[in-house]
Amino acid sequence: MIRFENVGLRYGSGPEVLHDIDLTLESGSGHYLVGPTGAGKTSLLSLLYLGRRPTRGLLTMFGQDVATATRSALTGFRRRIGVVFQDYNLLDHLSAFDNVALPLRLVGTDPDMVRDHVHQLLEWVGLDTMAEVKPPLMSGGEKQRVAVARAVIGQPDVLLADEPTGNLDEPMADRLMMLFMELNRHGTTLVIATHNTRLPQRFPHPVLHLKEGFLKAGRPW
Repeated sequence: MIRFENVGLRYGSGPEVLHDIDLTLESGSGHYLVGPTGAGKTSLLSLLYLGRRPTRGLLTMFGQDVATATRSALTGFRRRIGVVFQDYNLLDHLSAFDNVALPLRLVGTDPDMVRDHVHQLLEWVGLDTMAEVKPPLMSGGEKQRVAVARAVIGQPDVLLADEPTGNLDEPMADRLMMLFMELNRHGTTLVIATHNTRLPQRFPHPVLHLKEGFLKAGRPW
């Protein structure tokens, strides 16, 4: 589904932050992405959700070279990718319900189906009583749960999560991870960037290690 071949990334004229990345993500696979702060995890995720294009190398997604894909093709790719951003990226003027409903509304989902799916998901993440609350009035953990619900509502082909359990207590973190695992069992490709060493033990998946912009699978350096 996604393949990196000798990919490098730099910002502007600065030094490379990712070097010679070779990575294949098969459909329905699941991986953790780990590494120290500054290793390049967020930069790698930005390539995966098409927030940036590689400076060099080949990135193919859904069978197409990202560098030569048309704008409409890239838009189509992004609709197949769910993202949980570390800073949430919620729309402050919209309620929790409307933030979560946005991906479904963008593709013209029937309003009754939108309503049912959003309420079910808000209940799952423990926010059923906060459907009309807007992000400025939420705690960090509440915003994080809204961001997770928005990312998974459309059952994306690829789900990328940057520290999705960082502001959550252990029971809620496990509840959200079970939601991610269920999506993965139904075919969603999963990449979770985390500093939480408990997650790969509690919910086993292969681990990708980043260090100083270099990627290694399996055991860390």
